Amino acid sequence: MSTSRDPIVIIGAGAAGLLAAIHAAGRQREVILLERTPDGGRKILISGGGRCNVLPAALDTGRFVTASSANSMRKILRGWPHDAMRRFFEEEAGLPLRVEEATGKLFPVADRSRAVRDALHALALARGVRFRGTTEVVGLTPTTDGWSIAIPDGEPISAAAVVLATGGLSVPQTGSDGFGFRALAALGHTIQPTYPALTPLTLDPPAFAELAGVSLPVTIRARSPVEQRDATGGFLFTHRGYSGPALLDVSHVAVRGRLAREPRAELTVAWGAHDARSWEGWLAPSPAHVATVVRQRLPTRLADRLLREADVAADTQLAQLPRTARRRLLQVLTAFPLPWTSDEGYKKAEVTGGGVALEEIDPVTMESRIHPGLFLAGELLDAFGPIGGYNFTWAWVTGRLAGLGAVR
Repeated sequence: MSTSRDPIVIIGAGAAGLLAAIHAAGRQREVILLERTPDGGRKILISGGGRCNVLPAALDTGRFVTASSANSMRKILRGWPHDAMRRFFEEEAGLPLRVEEATGKLFPVADRSRAVRDALHALALARGVRFRGTTEVVGLTPTTDGWSIAIPDGEPISAAAVVLATGGLSVPQTGSDGFGFRALAALGHTIQPTYPALTPLTLDPPAFAELAGVSLPVTIRARSPVEQRDATGGFLFTHRGYSGPALLDVSHVAVRGRLAREPRAELTVAWGAHDARSWEGWLAPSPAHVATVVRQRLPTRLADRLLREADVAADTQLAQLPRTARRRLLQVLTAFPLPWTSDEGYKKAEVTGGGVALEEIDPVTMESRIHPGLFLAGELLDAFGPIGGYNFTWAWVTGRLAGLGAVR
């Protein structure tokens, strides 16, 4: 890092930027946090239905996705152990967490996203960070002893080192506009193709609109010519298509393939928390009617639609169900081909897929291997995880490493 006494400047006061500021502060260097919105942390505020899933209860690093170096990604994730992250939030940020047993997620005891954003903001200020809201950065230029940061209608800000944590392209109303990608590409960094990830899928025409609002647990598999992903969890029919955690967790397979003009990814669904063997037992010959058995285990509207898809009359007795019809019904219940045509894009995506190639970043300090004194954190980087606190985990880890790296 430069020996200049200019400040350390962090651009972006989201999850990653706040962690970078907190960990850079208090080390004999002025730390300035620039944010284009008045307050920052907008994605924190809207996360988890307004409750903010801070961390997963247990972290499975194998569930992260990257088109870059998987080895670099694993090294980064090892940079801050899961239990140490939890201690930071509870002991340093003063934010007690609790496990939601049904989902395996850690939420603040306060059960409010604002408590998370405000606690991190307060900790940054308490450690001496100077916060400048409503400050848009429009340019980033290396100088002989640091960086020059251009802002509209003002003198450029000189920095000894910069942490860039401006987010990706998802949920643009929170302030993410892709500035970081543009700036880094201009500086010579490789940007892996970006795409909306963890986003609802759509079907046009919406053949299942009659089921809008129906939700249930499922196991879903997405398969493209280059990737396969499975997920188990909640599924929701919408007026335009499908959503829910399980669907979102595999949506990137469909989106990435569509944008690459590959053959359409195939999605298959096992409805409910039941396997094929269980259904075979329930559908064995008996005096019961088919509809009764299926409705007992699935939402009624969905059960009736699946019976029609299988071309099985609802009032058929299981004892009278022909073998071929039984086979069709089992297929519909346990490996239903889910049609889709497109997706909801960045406006509803939880995160941006793609981003800066990880092999161009030092995994210990998050410093650019191309431009010394430039550190990257958060959604700008080519990695994301499933629903359930994984993407906050990535932001916390990379933000902390970048903040520490900038003041070394």
